[in-house]
Amino acid sequence: MAGVPRLSDADIETALGGLPEWTRDGDAIVRSYERPTFADAVAFVVRIGFLAEKADHHPDLDIRWRTVKVLLTSHDLGGITERDIALARAIDGVAR
Repeated sequence: MAGVPRLSDADIETALGGLPEWTRDGDAIVRSYERPTFADAVAFVVRIGFLAEKADHHPDLDIRWRTVKVLLTSHDLGGITERDIALARAIDGVAR
């Protein structure tokens, strides 16, 4: 996407300081969320889906029973951008 630069390593480290449960995995950031039940995990994924559609930025999602793993990267730019950081913050917001 034009106008959305990849973040530098220093910028990613700084951003992750404000997202304490997210970690870097190569050119992506990842976090797992434990939900009380499988149904809660599926409902959480639906909430993430609405956020992703609104942002026009779509994470990789993996549901394993009560655990939802979220991976964010800007595939089109080959790395982590502010869009990934913003969506991570939004997902943390709906997880509370």
